[in-house]
Amino acid sequence: MLVSSRVKRILRLVPGKQRFGVYRFLPFFFLLGGAMEWFMINVRIGKETFYDVYRRKRSERQYEARVAKMN
Repeated sequence: MLVSSRVKRILRLVPGKQRFGVYRFLPFFFLLGGAMEWFMINVRIGKETFYDVYRRKRSERQYEARVAKMN
């Protein structure tokens, strides 16, 4: 319960409870989403970024679909 009370206390510090209610947390989620997107585009793990892997897999699927269509 100690952690729960700390979390509640921190959440109460975020302004706008009366006016915005739960929606006062939206800017934090937008920032988190933007940071995650930046990380996926710019940070290389090994030699590839997330989008390098995504593009390669997509082109492999398209190639496989074309080959299956011809057979």
